[in-house]
Amino acid sequence: MAPRDYYEILGVPRTATADELKSAFRQLARKYHPDVNKDPGAEDKFKEINEAYAVLSDADKRAAYDRYGYEGLNGMGGMPDFSTMDFSDLFEGLFGFGGFGGGGGSRRSRNAPRRGADLNMTVTLEFDEAVFGVEKEIEIVRDEVCATCSGSGAEPGTSPKTCSSCGGRGEVRQVRQTLLGSMVQVSTCPTCQGKGEVIDTPCHTCRGRGLERKTVKKVVPIPAGVDTGTQIRLAGEGQPGANGGPNGNIYLEIRVKTHKFFKRRKDDVLLDLNINVAQATLGAEVEIPTLKGTEKIKIPAGTQPGKVFTLKGKGIPHLRGSGNGDQLVVVNVAVPTHLSSEQRELFETLAKTLGTDVSPQEKSFVDVLKEVLGGS
Repeated sequence: MAPRDYYEILGVPRTATADELKSAFRQLARKYHPDVNKDPGAEDKFKEINEAYAVLSDADKRAAYDRYGYEGLNGMGGMPDFSTMDFSDLFEGLFGFGGFGGGGGSRRSRNAPRRGADLNMTVTLEFDEAVFGVEKEIEIVRDEVCATCSGSGAEPGTSPKTCSSCGGRGEVRQVRQTLLGSMVQVSTCPTCQGKGEVIDTPCHTCRGRGLERKTVKKVVPIPAGVDTGTQIRLAGEGQPGANGGPNGNIYLEIRVKTHKFFKRRKDDVLLDLNINVAQATLGAEVEIPTLKGTEKIKIPAGTQPGKVFTLKGKGIPHLRGSGNGDQLVVVNVAVPTHLSSEQRELFETLAKTLGTDVSPQEKSFVDVLKEVLGGS
């Protein structure tokens, strides 16, 4: 059976450039390398890929193959000897680390600046604090550069030394022989854990970490209109970065306590108002609480339970944008449960004049509320 076309194996056209060949080889090698792909036949597939690339990446062998096909390679001393070929230069960094079977990134990636970790905190507010905004003092527990050793990790008067195991590279390399030739295995140096340095006399404060745990107090402005679930980002207040990288952030999640009688619906505030039978029947002017003090509203004669009065702009400030929501006053007619003899006599007289007829209501109290409050 004739061998497959090398261009077909790599999935490239016959006009592919050297860079295109290398890119195609890398992608396929990443997929079929036996250290990664444990499927049956993966090793044979990987060997086929390497054979195709070994020929096409060699200008003379590619020219012979293009002109005479597979047989043209016989006149050039036969097929490549994979037992002596070293593909480590191509495999370097193939999976984001140096060499197959490696245990970490290259020294450049390990020692590159890294952003610090983010921290999450919860802040609990009173209802009024969430409505009007407030400044809250919070306590942040995080790592900071050790003041004793200035972050070196070494006791003052001493300094870190270059790791003798890796020569300061932070990684160790081993060459192993496989069916495909010499393979370079790169792993994190076990002596210095990839730092490239060792500390003989650790700092007595941080014990060689270069960082010490501290509690920092910070006053945070909470904007008006926040609600439970609102998240506030404090940029750069998280864990310190490594190798000169930026600090992480702190994310504050807001929790708001319930109010004695106000309820919140988005940026509107709801107030359940109990009035007596006489006020509902005859009408009245009553004083009600609002977010900014008391205010008088008129109750028209004949007001029914569930009637909603809207006070425009008396609600909660919009967190994004200007203006406020509304205050919705939901009227409830309180039926007295304890009457004096005089009150009872008056109600009995009234009852005689009103009669005993009853009629079913077309819409329930709950239905009326849903219409007024938008389905809530």
